[in-house]
Amino acid sequence: MAKYTKLEEKISAMENRTNLVEILQFAQKEFSYLSSETLQKISELTNIPLTQIFSVASYYRKFRLNPVGKHIIKICEGMSCYVNGAAKIKQAVLSHLKIKENEMSKDKYYSVEKSFCLGCCTQSPIMMINDKIYSKLTPDAVGEILDKFRANH
Repeated sequence: MAKYTKLEEKISAMENRTNLVEILQFAQKEFSYLSSETLQKISELTNIPLTQIFSVASYYRKFRLNPVGKHIIKICEGMSCYVNGAAKIKQAVLSHLKIKENEMSKDKYYSVEKSFCLGCCTQSPIMMINDKIYSKLTPDAVGEILDKFRANH
């Protein structure tokens, strides 16, 4: 299948075809998430049992098993952000987008994920949209930030 040509080439070129984390990272970068079809294809190409592949993919938080929106919002829930109102920020984001955590907006524009410590503790609470960090947030500011981001992207 042409969809998996790059994945097949990647695995064929690998010296160690059992380096599952590297294969899963490549596949997620290629397809934005790891579908059951993709995991099955990896199993066929590597002769690694599907159950083992799924175990690795579901163990690490960095791997996504569900589709994601075009832009990913990460809300820091590290200790500093937590004590400075991360829960209120998360609720404001979810409420503005009319979704639940780990869902994507109906138009597939945004996905929301929680994250543990994004490394900006002195600027808490924070959220990140793709690679852009928004700091010292208030629940009232969230809607405006999301609307401006959408207008500019």
